[in-house]
Amino acid sequence: MKISRHKKVQKHLGFFKNNFKFREPFQVLLDGTFAYAALEAKFNIKEQLVKYFQAEVKLLTTQCVILETEKLSRLERKLNGALQIIKKFPLHKCGHEKNAVSGSKCLKSMVGNDNASRYIIATQDREFQDRVRKIPGIPLLYLHEKAPTLERPSEASCKRAEELRNGAITNNLQVQTIKILKEKSGLAETEIKIKKKRKRGGPNPLSCKKKQKKNLEIQSAKTSGKVRKRKRIKLPAHVKEALKAQISA
Repeated sequence: MKISRHKKVQKHLGFFKNNFKFREPFQVLLDGTFAYAALEAKFNIKEQLVKYFQAEVKLLTTQCVILETEKLSRLERKLNGALQIIKKFPLHKCGHEKNAVSGSKCLKSMVGNDNASRYIIATQDREFQDRVRKIPGIPLLYLHEKAPTLERPSEASCKRAEELRNGAITNNLQVQTIKILKEKSGLAETEIKIKKKRKRGGPNPLSCKKKQKKNLEIQSAKTSGKVRKRKRIKLPAHVKEALKAQISA
């Protein structure tokens, strides 16, 4: 059961992430009715909601919610515990500091007509839940049989998401159509490639080399490995015969 519940909440959160740009930390606005239900169910709001969403959660309430819960606690003593719970959460400025309104009216003014600040509403008030469902882009959270439940996206949210998707598709089609028409009419922007001029190079470094001296050429010739041949002295024939006669004697 726990696995299927976590799958459902991740699916519903994914819907609001993809279509209404919800991001962590998720901001949860709580009223006194949710705090009272948590007290009755012995439900630790801070710990359990973090486990339920498997994400960072920012729990908030307003001064109007606290004042309303405080007034009700004077009539019903059992609401004192809910008052102590709701006071633990940070206060969000609602604009009703001078003239307080009911908790439901306060939270309704916080979300407005499009929930631009991306709040999750946590309430057990059935009438307020019905009003919230009519506003697109608002995730609704409540306790059902002592377990937190993020309600599936409302009909208003699904309709707005479809409109947003269709609008994005229409815009893409319009861009492509305009591009095709421009190409057919010859008005398409063509990229002009500018040839880069070659920079004038400096002198050839080989031509700047200093000429070698003549003595180096002579030395290289000596060391080139050439061997000089000895000149042979030719003797006259009569001298050869006289030498032979002396040797034989």
